[in-house]
Amino acid sequence: MLEPVSRAWSVGALLLAVGDALSARFASVSVRGELSGFTRAGSGHCYFTLKDGSGAGATLRCAMFRRAASLLAFAPRDGQQVELRGRLAVYEARGELQMVVEAMSVVGAGSLYEEFLRLKARLEALGLFDAARKRALPALPRCVALVTSASGAALHDVVTTLARRAPYVQVHLVPSLVQGAEAPAALVRALATAAADPQAEAILLCRGGGSLEDLWAFNDERVVRAIAASPLPVVCGVGHESDITLADLAADHRAATPTAAAEQIAAALDELLVSLDTRARLLRRQVLRELDRHSQRLDLLGLRLRRPAQSIGLQRLALQRQGERLQAALREAGRQNAELLQVRGQRLQRTAQQGVAVRRARLAELSAQLGALDPRRVLERGYAWITDADGQPVLRAQGLQPGQALTAVWADGEAGMTVTHPPGAPR
Repeated sequence: MLEPVSRAWSVGALLLAVGDALSARFASVSVRGELSGFTRAGSGHCYFTLKDGSGAGATLRCAMFRRAASLLAFAPRDGQQVELRGRLAVYEARGELQMVVEAMSVVGAGSLYEEFLRLKARLEALGLFDAARKRALPALPRCVALVTSASGAALHDVVTTLARRAPYVQVHLVPSLVQGAEAPAALVRALATAAADPQAEAILLCRGGGSLEDLWAFNDERVVRAIAASPLPVVCGVGHESDITLADLAADHRAATPTAAAEQIAAALDELLVSLDTRARLLRRQVLRELDRHSQRLDLLGLRLRRPAQSIGLQRLALQRQGERLQAALREAGRQNAELLQVRGQRLQRTAQQGVAVRRARLAELSAQLGALDPRRVLERGYAWITDADGQPVLRAQGLQPGQALTAVWADGEAGMTVTHPPGAPR
């Protein structure tokens, strides 16, 4: 019997046949959906996934080659609603269906991206992204807490980078889910655990790249609030350079990638050693300058000590000059004091003479007044001074008795008298 001829396809032939069938059936097709995981390679080609805009789980891998990408009038980003025009094909290397995109236009923002914008605006209004609340990182941290997946590439990137750049930094891993519905709660718990680490001085929150959906846990409000409330400064390195999450905005410092976050958290050991070497050289030069200055000062002091006689001579000459100045000052002071005493003596003599003249004039005036009151002057004018036997003056005639003895005193002498009749009696 003749054996039947085998009808089995080779894998390559089957994929080629399917590709031909797709090209014939879908040579030009337009489709709408939401961009996800958009990346631009160094070659200029763009690769991304188009999600069903209705919320269904259907996705379509897409490739847009450099020629078509150069004609884009906008910068595609995850979450955008776009309309693509191109052809369906099979990527033979992996046997995957893909769309080769010839043109792309914006239709509107995707629902997930719209939610991102709404949440960003609300949290920004609460001040969770304010630059004033951002804290500086420790200058030379000895220990950092790393919050990331224990099985992700971010852990390897951070540990490898720190081991190479800053081996003096100790890393405490706090494992957590970084994707999926349970990831936000897990990240909040991990951040609390990291903040409670008594040795940690800062927190690294890291995750590798992915689509907007893959990174959505880092846009969760619970995670954002946990970052803002952390007592330790937080460095967030999530996704690639083009990926920005709300966790990045709330963190004290944002890094483009996990590797960049590790580089940002601590200075490179080589750089520190170079800085220390530079400072050591500057310090050495400064010390040498100070030593030279003090050596010169010691030399000058030594020269002075070698000539004591000259120093003593200079001191003796200075003392002699001081003595001459002192004697001249004493002579001048004596002359000035003598002149002052002479002036004051003359002033005192004039004052004394004036005082004596004044007192003499006063004495003459008082003598004249006293002379005018002298009873003898009155007697010289013809009056007589009558006294009784006791020598008491008789001022009135009344009261005299007949036979009473009296004495009359005149200016040139005195005489005794006897009352012959009482006063008032007729003679």
